[in-house]
Amino acid sequence: MIAQNLPVLLIVVPLIAAPLCVLIGNRKLVYLLALAVACAVFAMSVGLMVEVVRSGPIHYNIGNWAPPYGIEYVVDGLSGFVLLFVSAIGAVVLLYAPPSVEAEIPASKHYLFYATYLLCLTGLLGICITGDLFNVFVFLEISSLSSYALISLGRTRRAPLAALQYLIMGTVGATFILIGIGLIYQMTGTLNMADIAQRLPVGLQTRTGLVAFAFLTIGLCIKMAVFPLHTWLPGAYTYAPSVVTCFIAATATKVSVYTFIRIVFGIISPQFAFVELPLAKGLMMMAIVGIFAASLAAIYQQDVKRILAFSSIAQVGYMLLGISISNEAGLSAGIVHMFNHAIIKGGLFMVVGCFTLRLGSSQLSDWRGAGRTMPWTALAWTVGGLGLIGVPVTAGFVSKWMLLTAVIDSGAWPVGILMLLSSLLALLYIWRVVETLYFSEPTEIAGQATEPPLRMLIPTYLVVGSTLVFGVWTVYSAGLAQFAAIGLLGGTP
Repeated sequence: MIAQNLPVLLIVVPLIAAPLCVLIGNRKLVYLLALAVACAVFAMSVGLMVEVVRSGPIHYNIGNWAPPYGIEYVVDGLSGFVLLFVSAIGAVVLLYAPPSVEAEIPASKHYLFYATYLLCLTGLLGICITGDLFNVFVFLEISSLSSYALISLGRTRRAPLAALQYLIMGTVGATFILIGIGLIYQMTGTLNMADIAQRLPVGLQTRTGLVAFAFLTIGLCIKMAVFPLHTWLPGAYTYAPSVVTCFIAATATKVSVYTFIRIVFGIISPQFAFVELPLAKGLMMMAIVGIFAASLAAIYQQDVKRILAFSSIAQVGYMLLGISISNEAGLSAGIVHMFNHAIIKGGLFMVVGCFTLRLGSSQLSDWRGAGRTMPWTALAWTVGGLGLIGVPVTAGFVSKWMLLTAVIDSGAWPVGILMLLSSLLALLYIWRVVETLYFSEPTEIAGQATEPPLRMLIPTYLVVGSTLVFGVWTVYSAGLAQFAAIGLLGGTP
């Protein structure tokens, strides 16, 4: 009975737990409840992914109302894979959270933090599992509104301003998405994604179809923080509490990329998007420009959070580059880079949280010489940084190699050369931090610093260490990404 209802329990459990956190109010009890829920959600995601690999896509009708009249939850290769790593990040970040939350968020707001965190997790998971297009918008707003609240909890006055900027840009993006959904509903008379895919091909040739696709694309590009629609992201990542940045940086933009993939390959059709329309060239150009512009900006930042924020904008470019190739190899590379970037960037922001706890700052100048007094934390940064650059035996190398071979096989070898050059830019901004940690004279605070608590360091190494694990053992990263790509393109795994 429970196994049959896992798709809906995945959403209902954290959704109910969020208001319970507010009602309970006690910090310790609320944390234990949130942690238990996050771990349960991860276990459910594993169970769903195993079942999808074994038996194929799972379809669950809410209230036993058959689609298209009722809302349908669907777990296939792509949604199962994204559910898996989003829920895993959600659980690990909560294991890591307490010391960072104690240091950066007022005690009176701890129970509100955990409640909002669970709401954000619910929204992200809901986007991945629903088969209803309007439901995507609803869950997108749940995750976005809770993200604004989480970011505003930052300890500086700039945090509410960053949240407001994110709110304004997020509202513009959400409005575009809603208009696109409304136009599609006008053309098809349904909101079920599978049903829309059957009815839409004729409507795509109309002006309404083109406008709907344009609105959806622009709205999702804002949510993905695609250059030049990225302006909300650097402030949001920089001024949010460290634990919030860890979670959002590893999940939010990846789920938006998932939504874009789902709409293009599951509803619109790649034939229309990439052959009849020049979307492939447009995405490729935006990806390359975004990779270089954001990487160059990262090199000149003085705040480590801001360095990683601009790096995230660049990494979204790699994902779009894979999508623009629109074949199995390119799509597999884009999907696996979603996963690899989630663990690499999540791990690096966890390292930043460790340094911020002991040094009281994420400014690069305040980290001078900290590698001597916090060697394990500095080592974690180095390992994560190597993954971000794409050094062999790291997860970053796997996805970049897959992407490079897909680009070259498609005949776009100049893009492949640009990819290699962009990795050198990543080397520069990662090296700036390494040089500061190991080769600068320690500041007074850094000279007296000690390693963070084990309850932070162990989850950090769990995530950072996985970049090495998935750099060698790719069955559950590249293998599942290829499984998802084949399913999207209509092949047989």
